[in-house]
Amino acid sequence: MGKLVSNVVRIVVSFLFVTFHLSSATSTEGLDLLIITVATDETDGYLRFKQSIDTHGLNLRVFGMNEEWLGGDVSMNTGGGHKLNLLKQGLVEYKDRDDLVLFFTDSYDVIFAANKEEILSKFVASKSKLMVSAENTVWPDRSLKKKYPYVEHGYPYLCSGGIIGYASTYWKALNAWPVKNNEDDQLFYTLIYLNETLRNELGMKLDHKAELIQNLNFAQTDVDIVEIENQARVKNEKFNTLPCVIHGNGPSKILLNRIGNYVPKNWHSDYGCRQCDRNLLDLSALEYHPLIQIAIFIPYPVPFLNEFFDRISKLDYPKSRINIFIYNQVEEAEKSVHFFLLQKRSQYNKVQDLDPHAHIDEITARNIALHKSLDNECDYQFSVNANTQLTNPNVLYFLLRKNRKIIAPMLYRPRTNWGNFWGALNEDGYYLRAPDYLSIISRNRVGVWNVPYISEVYLSKASALREISAQTNRDVYNGVFEADMNMCANMRKKGMFMYVTNELEFGRTLYSEGVQTVPRHPDMWQITSNPVDWEDKYIHPGFWNTVQSEITDITQPCPDVFMFPIFTETMADHLVDTMNDFGKWSNGQNEDERISGGYENVPTRDIHMNQVGYEKEWLHLLKHYPSRIVEKVYPGFYTKASSIMMFVVKYRPDEQPFLRPHHDASTWTMNVALNTGGGVDYEGGGCNFIRYNCSVLNIPKGYAMIHPGRLTHYHEGLYTTKGTRYIVVSFVDP
Repeated sequence: MGKLVSNVVRIVVSFLFVTFHLSSATSTEGLDLLIITVATDETDGYLRFKQSIDTHGLNLRVFGMNEEWLGGDVSMNTGGGHKLNLLKQGLVEYKDRDDLVLFFTDSYDVIFAANKEEILSKFVASKSKLMVSAENTVWPDRSLKKKYPYVEHGYPYLCSGGIIGYASTYWKALNAWPVKNNEDDQLFYTLIYLNETLRNELGMKLDHKAELIQNLNFAQTDVDIVEIENQARVKNEKFNTLPCVIHGNGPSKILLNRIGNYVPKNWHSDYGCRQCDRNLLDLSALEYHPLIQIAIFIPYPVPFLNEFFDRISKLDYPKSRINIFIYNQVEEAEKSVHFFLLQKRSQYNKVQDLDPHAHIDEITARNIALHKSLDNECDYQFSVNANTQLTNPNVLYFLLRKNRKIIAPMLYRPRTNWGNFWGALNEDGYYLRAPDYLSIISRNRVGVWNVPYISEVYLSKASALREISAQTNRDVYNGVFEADMNMCANMRKKGMFMYVTNELEFGRTLYSEGVQTVPRHPDMWQITSNPVDWEDKYIHPGFWNTVQSEITDITQPCPDVFMFPIFTETMADHLVDTMNDFGKWSNGQNEDERISGGYENVPTRDIHMNQVGYEKEWLHLLKHYPSRIVEKVYPGFYTKASSIMMFVVKYRPDEQPFLRPHHDASTWTMNVALNTGGGVDYEGGGCNFIRYNCSVLNIPKGYAMIHPGRLTHYHEGLYTTKGTRYIVVSFVDP
């Protein structure tokens, strides 16, 4: 539904007055209200239902709790007669009371949105003795459709998910005739309603305009969420009503879950999240830290794997209370896995890893990890995909305190709207954008959100895993989709809520399609796919200070020559490694088939970026990083950041120790030092600008020097007297 909670709307008090305006004939004086339901288990849905009841101070009686359900699987077939029989047994004491209004609703998929006064006022105003909710479809016997009275404006067909009436009348309806446990309860009420004599005798009506009960199935586009004073309500836009009860019948439960994020008093634009701090786990009251299995999955090549493991090792939680399980299906990742285990294995409680040679598929591996967490008596499992970066080391403590069965920290993909959760699903079970998705992913709305799908990283209570594992024959991740989708589908099927929290920044998820594994340093190629992580790894932190600096604060060793940090030492080392791994250094002669015309006027021993497949990435680098400094220090000039000459140069005393005076074929040139002079990696070297009689020596590793190319800055490369000097040169805007 395209509008629901996309804009939470304020409704003025006058609307509330008009909606609830009652004549003197609708007095509720002397009437009491009792909410009744049938529930055999305290599911997540039941607990939400109970919370909404308590929020409004309503009285509740529950029948059937902890009893065996004998009414069949009503989610898949007809049934539910057991519900009627439980009510018959439990309501005997009220059968003669005319001063008591009984309000029956289902409990696993219902939220109460109004208090006693509003409910009773609307019921009395209906002038009925027994009112049943209505919907747009006939169930379970479609052949009865033609027998329904004609309804010009409203939902025409009965739904037994909500029934309100005087206790004495309700009792008569329940005892219209005997019902078997496996017979259908909705058909029972339908046959009563379609019997005109019984309908009139009972004063029975349908809630055609959802004054009291909103059934969401086949009506999802009719409703929106509004704010009235300090609470959120569901408004039926079609009939301009504010239902007191919201029923997520049929396949509308995902929508009901989203509504439950707001209604009745959960998230509000003035107060934010009002249920985020409910039922928190007090870790200080525990004798021991809970034992957590961190299950790490590497089913395909991912970038920045070393950084991933470094952040895992820095999670703020006692390592002695952590079991590590690693599933790796990528041979190239074994080095990172082994290094992590070599450094940290002894610090953790238990460690197990499945390497590529085990030949185990991902779904099986996830099931194995889950079984291991239960067999090892872990209290929680923290499932983590390796294409994530957990930048908040407190993530475990924070999620534990939330005290939810299954909860994910919201991760986002930088510069996109992609996150590790879905707010809605289409009919096939795949992603559908929820109206509030962008507000959540951008953190304009902060809270804990009930969602139908989470992935990448999530914390699960062992008790929840044990429950769902028993119901799925221990194969929680089995199904027709990929692993996380299967898990979530199984959770939804069993009515187990999944949450995502965006209360803090927790980290990000990475784009991992097409990740290269052949180069020694494949992360270098992630400059466009995962720019934030690329910058963290390869751009010198001081570069951003230079971007913010005034021209006068940028080092100028010679006229119109500027120097500033641009690369980390890691980037410098990786560039050198990449070139040496390639190994095909030019011979330093004028004849050079790599360039147009085949002749280099001032040759060097070098390797071009296009030879190692890094030309596109380097052009992107020139445009987005040094160009920002160029346009600052040369006012009025706007660079195109184009180049056909980008190369790493190697100077050695026994090969090419210097470069004769020359102009560059560029508008501006960037020269970055890739190792350290002053006797560390080499001695000598540097650049002399002849016209200005000014030399730049010992440029720090990772620092860039930019200067005009042709015309003014005639220069030469000074002798390297010892060791090997590496620089990367770009002739820009030729």
